[in-house]
Amino acid sequence: MDAPTGPTEDVTEMRPPPPPWPPPPSVYDGTTATSLTLLERVKVQDRDAWQHLVTLYTPLLRHWCRRWGVADEDVDDMLQEVFQAVFCGLKNFRREREGDSFRAWLRGVARNKTLVHFRGRGSCRGLGGTDFYKRSLLVPDRMDDLAPDREEEQLVGTLYQDALAIVRDEFESRTWQAFWKATVDGRPSTEIAEDLGMTAAAVRQAKSRVLRRLKDLLGEPIKP
Repeated sequence: MDAPTGPTEDVTEMRPPPPPWPPPPSVYDGTTATSLTLLERVKVQDRDAWQHLVTLYTPLLRHWCRRWGVADEDVDDMLQEVFQAVFCGLKNFRREREGDSFRAWLRGVARNKTLVHFRGRGSCRGLGGTDFYKRSLLVPDRMDDLAPDREEEQLVGTLYQDALAIVRDEFESRTWQAFWKATVDGRPSTEIAEDLGMTAAAVRQAKSRVLRRLKDLLGEPIKP
C-alpha cells in the first residue's frame, strides 16, 4: 500500500465515499491490521487511515472554524492548514491521562491555526463582534471554554456512527447484535441474552469489546 507523502495535495479531495450505514452483516471475528488504532495507522503513513481520519473529522473542523468566526470562503484553506499540521504533528500526540482525547488535541490545533489566520489578517473580528485575537491573548483557552452547541453534539454523534461503520466487519454477527441491542436499543442484558442464546455476561463483554475498539479507533473515551 502506498503511503501518503503528506497533505501537500488537496486533503479535502482525499475524502473517500462514506461507509455504508447501517453497516452490512459479517461473520468474521479476528485480529487483522485494522485492529491497530486509526491514529497508529496514520503515524505509519497508511493512506486509507489518513482518508478515514479526514472523512471523520472534516465536519467537526468546519463547524469549529465557522463558530470561531472564520468566513465561509476561508474555511477550506483553514482545513488545509489544520490537516497539514495534524499530519506533521500527530507523532507528538499521546493519551497520557484517561481524559485525553485526539478530538481535544485536534481542536487545539484548529484553535491555534484560527488565531494565526486572524492575526495574519490584522483583524480578529468574530464571536459577537469582539476582537477575537486580543481576547484570546488575555484568556488563552477562551475557544476551548465554549460549550458544545447542539450542532456539535449532533456532529459528534455522526462521528461515532461513522467510526462504528469502520469497525463493524471486525466483529462476528452475534457480538455486534448484542452490542447494538444493549447500547443503541438500551435493552437489558438478560433479555438480549435470551434472544441471542448467550449469557448476560457474554452480552456485557460484547458491548465492552465494541466500545473498547471504538475508543481505540478514535483515540478518546467513549460514553456508552
